[in-house]
Amino acid sequence: MFELALIPDLLPLFAGATLRTLALLATALLGGLLMGFGMNLLRQSLPALQPVYWAYVGLMRGLPFLILLFITYFGLPSAGLELSPFAAAAAALSLYSGAYFAEIFRACWQAIPAGQIEAARVLGMGSMQVFWHVQAPQALRASLPLLANQAVLLLKDCALASVITYPELTMTASKVVSEQFIYLEPYLLLAACYWLLAIALDLLGRWLTQRFRLKGATR
Repeated sequence: MFELALIPDLLPLFAGATLRTLALLATALLGGLLMGFGMNLLRQSLPALQPVYWAYVGLMRGLPFLILLFITYFGLPSAGLELSPFAAAAAALSLYSGAYFAEIFRACWQAIPAGQIEAARVLGMGSMQVFWHVQAPQALRASLPLLANQAVLLLKDCALASVITYPELTMTASKVVSEQFIYLEPYLLLAACYWLLAIALDLLGRWLTQRFRLKGATR
């Protein structure tokens, strides 16, 4: 039976876990965005290295995230690199999500009409000037809704950090269950926390999309 009186006692535990989840999400989101943007820049500026881009994207998209997390946390110490649960989870999430962010950036970059690029080159702009001054402003704005959606998926992937003992929301709920032998209340609270965080990310994405909306766009 659901006991509402237990919720206030659990709130401090979940508040701390929410902050730790947000710290992991923010670090992984920043790392993933930098990785994705860097790979897209590499693909654009150095066509000879495009196989590197496709190898990275293909590997990450074809690999279950949990396996990458196990390799990062349990495998790297064998090679002399031992990471804390937070560092391992953040590194694995950044590497994994970077492939999806790279594909979002690639799609938005390729959506820029070729006529604009040709016009810029006729005016004497180099490849990097075209990239930064013609393509980047439009592509980054157009990518905001997709990036927000990917950020929500990244938030859900953060739950897997519990398997390497990082005390985020899911591990906190599991600890309450194992120590207090109550099930419904911690798991409902866990679901509510993730739902609220996902709603907050969605609202932030909508606000940014409206704030930096392309001229002439209807939504």
